[in-house]
Amino acid sequence: MSLVTRNVLLALLITVAIIWTIAYAIHYLNNARITELSAIEDQLSIDTLSLDTQFSLLEAAPCDIAASSTTLISTLADLGTRLSYAENQLGTNNAQVLRLKQQYSLLEIRDYLITKQLAAACGTKPVTVLYFYSNAGDCADCDKAGYALSYLHDTYPMLRVYSFDYNLDLGALKTFITIHKVDATLPAFVINGKKSYGFASLTDLEKQFPNGALAGATSTKP
Repeated sequence: MSLVTRNVLLALLITVAIIWTIAYAIHYLNNARITELSAIEDQLSIDTLSLDTQFSLLEAAPCDIAASSTTLISTLADLGTRLSYAENQLGTNNAQVLRLKQQYSLLEIRDYLITKQLAAACGTKPVTVLYFYSNAGDCADCDKAGYALSYLHDTYPMLRVYSFDYNLDLGALKTFITIHKVDATLPAFVINGKKSYGFASLTDLEKQFPNGALAGATSTKP
């Protein structure tokens, strides 16, 4: 065997080995990714059932307990964080993500309705924000608005923020949007019943809240 032939065969073997290594790595990573995403979906399903049970418990709880409970707020927020992670991993148009987002949106609507019922029955004054965004590439300020609301929620734990994908194919959400007469000018906010559109800055967003409303939501600022 000539030196040239041997070098060619050696180069071919090295190339095959590299291709096989890459293929194996991709296969391994894909399997790991599928396993991880399946675990996320399973956990989201458990969290969804847990939230649904908490709703039922709060509906039957005395006013002083139901009105002061922050467990449901934090659990709903944690579920939203998990959903965002799944969305980032799978993409906004993935069938699993859309199904989970539908479940989450229904839970948010139910929590909002229970909050209003408690306010009427127990005389509480919750601070609520309905936030409507879009993942269709037609909302340049939606990401900034989402970050601002996350900051406000972290700063004021009793603030109830409900985030909805305006274009999500869900009958209950479409009815919810119609009832609140929210236009497709996004981002859109309904803060304690008052609508506003667009996002400029965190300071401007804070000005949309009624006087003293955020202070009443219990600040974590020192």
